[in-house]
Amino acid sequence: MRNIFALTSALEHKGAAVEVARNGVEALRKLEEDPDGVDLVLMDIMMPEMDGFTATREIRKNPRWEKLPVIAVTAKAMKEDQEKCLAAGANDYLAKPIELERLFSLLRVWMPKVERIA
Repeated sequence: MRNIFALTSALEHKGAAVEVARNGVEALRKLEEDPDGVDLVLMDIMMPEMDGFTATREIRKNPRWEKLPVIAVTAKAMKEDQEKCLAAGANDYLAKPIELERLFSLLRVWMPKVERIA
């Protein structure tokens, strides 16, 4: 929870609107409720109920979200972990603890049409 608060605070400070889901099921429900209102997903891989791998695969099954950028966030930083995230459908990968400058750099890459966040 502390990590979510810190990350949310940093993003909101830069002008981003942040929507938090505590597991993959909730994330998919929120996407369904507002299918065009999400510009990017930061997907925590280690979540209860439905993990980030499964949630990312579910997102990719829906044609509406095939181009929605998904950045996987995980505590595991091994090469095979990164490959597993990308194979599940993530566009990119961030290891915890998240370095804000790296995150802002990825946001600029995956959301080039959105006004500069960082």
